[in-house]
Amino acid sequence: MMSYYFTTVGYYLCTMLTVLTVYFFLYGKTYLALSGVGETFQERARIMQNTALSAALNTQFLFQIGVFTAVPMILGFVLEQGFLRAIVSFITMQLQLCSVFFTFSLGTKTHYFGRTILHGGAKYRATGRGFVVHHIKFAENYRLYSRSHFVKGVEVVLLLVVYLAYGYNEGGALSYILLTVSSWFLAFSWLFAPYLFNPSGFEWQKTVEDFKDWTNWLLYRGGIGVKGEESWEAWWDEELAHIRTLRGRIFETLLSIRFFIFQYGIVYKLQIQGSNTSLLVYGISWAVLAVLIILFKVFTFSQKISVNFQLLLRFIQGVSFLLALAGLAVAVVFTNLTVPDIFACILAFLPTGWGILSIAAAWKPLMRKLGLWKSIRSIARLYDAGMGMLIFIPIAFFSWFPFVSTFQTRLMFNQAFSRGLEISLILAGNNPNTGI
Repeated sequence: MMSYYFTTVGYYLCTMLTVLTVYFFLYGKTYLALSGVGETFQERARIMQNTALSAALNTQFLFQIGVFTAVPMILGFVLEQGFLRAIVSFITMQLQLCSVFFTFSLGTKTHYFGRTILHGGAKYRATGRGFVVHHIKFAENYRLYSRSHFVKGVEVVLLLVVYLAYGYNEGGALSYILLTVSSWFLAFSWLFAPYLFNPSGFEWQKTVEDFKDWTNWLLYRGGIGVKGEESWEAWWDEELAHIRTLRGRIFETLLSIRFFIFQYGIVYKLQIQGSNTSLLVYGISWAVLAVLIILFKVFTFSQKISVNFQLLLRFIQGVSFLLALAGLAVAVVFTNLTVPDIFACILAFLPTGWGILSIAAAWKPLMRKLGLWKSIRSIARLYDAGMGMLIFIPIAFFSWFPFVSTFQTRLMFNQAFSRGLEISLILAGNNPNTGI
């Protein structure tokens, strides 16, 4: 049975269920936070002294998933090495960030196994087994892991932020940390693991070169014969190539509906609407989102046309910008709109925009017939630019400190250092025998 489990789809099914459990847990907590049901349950449990209900609501996800999945490995070490050596080996693995690597690998298996179930196209993917010592550019890592890890990592972060902002915990900050520490670790691993394990990933000069390469790739227009490694537009078309059937488009649409939960819950938490719970509030939020999309199109419209129309376009863009600022200032002064409400609206509209974008990408032929594909592609480019900057800024910050790069190299090539291997020569591409 163990051979059947590990040599067929059993292991992949288990990893997918593990990640789905994370999503169910976080979306459940988000629903309890936005609806107010969680606070009501905890109040009733406290009044009725129902300890079982309190324990269920404050389930520590770290101990449910994080530790239980590591138990077989720990027991295997105990059988092979003995108890004390097994504990030392396990601690050493944690110090070498093995948990980050295996968590990232979990996301890889889940994404491609799930995508194959939805759209088909199973095939052998050669990964190579070489000893990688060369630096991989930021843009290449982004192309490889954007849809499989980065998008999902940002989604987990948004869920955790919403739960932090609107959730209710009797234990305060400590209770929140215990409930969400494993989920934060999952999001961190999915967002930054490729760059933590990237040789010379925190060297300032390579960081600057990576940023230039990434911006050139992001802004370069696609065309006939242009590959995904050269242009964002070509890469985005390749990323959507697996959606071919009506069944796959329907599944992608159904899965993308989950992003609308954020807006529906958050708009009723804004101070500007007070205690109004009618659907009119939700409808007005959609009208605001439509205005924001129109403003985006106005500011990004730059077709090659006559000089006179270019001047008129610049005038319209300037007036639109001033009117938007004036409207926002009037809303803050004369209504109950507050600065936290503005940030809450951003938190609500970003997932909604991604949901609309995902549905439109799934129905790409229809969008082309309607003439909306260029606008959708512009919005998709904006989302990728924002997500890339979200990941790149911490990398650039740590690249300012030389000791971070030194520590990363020492961590990655620890055993090589202990054998006296000159990693600096390998990374530089020099021949150690040239001076002989």
